[in-house]
Amino acid sequence: MPLNSPQVIAETRAWVDRAVIGLNLCPFAKAVQVKNQLRYVVTDVTDTEALLATLCEELHLLADAVPEQVETTLLIHPQVLSDFLDYNDFLEIADAAVEELGYGGVLQVASFHPQYQFAGTGIDDVTNATNRSPYPTLHLLREDSIARAVAAFPEAETIYETNMRTLEKLGAQGWADLLVACRGDGEKV
Repeated sequence: MPLNSPQVIAETRAWVDRAVIGLNLCPFAKAVQVKNQLRYVVTDVTDTEALLATLCEELHLLADAVPEQVETTLLIHPQVLSDFLDYNDFLEIADAAVEELGYGGVLQVASFHPQYQFAGTGIDDVTNATNRSPYPTLHLLREDSIARAVAAFPEAETIYETNMRTLEKLGAQGWADLLVACRGDGEKV
C-alpha cells in the first residue's frame, strides 16, 4: 500500500493511543488526545530546507493558536531524515529556528524517530523505544503547558526511569507487536 497522509496519521495516532498513552509513556498526553488538542500534520517534503520551512510555519501556527484548540503539534515527515543521525543533526537546526523566530522559552521541539537511540545505548536496547515513533516526527510543545503538567504531576522527574522499566518489561517482541498493531490501524484508513 503506498504511503499517504491519512495512513500516516492513522498509524501515528495509533502509536499515540497504544504506546504513548497506552503504556503511559507520557502521563500528560491522554488529556490532550481526548480533547482533540493534538494537531497531526504530515508533510511530503523530501529535503531538509523544505522541512525547516514547514517547521517554521507550524511553529507560527502553534504560537498563534488558542491552546484549548491546539495544545501541541506532531509534524510527521516520512520522506525526509529517515536516517537517525541526520535527523539528530537536524534537531540543532530546529532548536535554532525556535530561537530565531523568537519562540525561545515559549515553544520547544521534542524528537521522535523510528530509529531513535539514546547516547550510551545499543541500537537494539528496548529503552530507546520511549522515543521511537512510526515515522520521523518533530513534536512542537508549549513551554507553559509543560511547566503546568510537570507541576501537577508528582515526581515528574521519575517518568524517564518508569518508562525504561515499562519497556524492559514489555520487551523487544512486545514493542514489535505494538508497532504491527499500529500499522494495522493505519491500513484500515
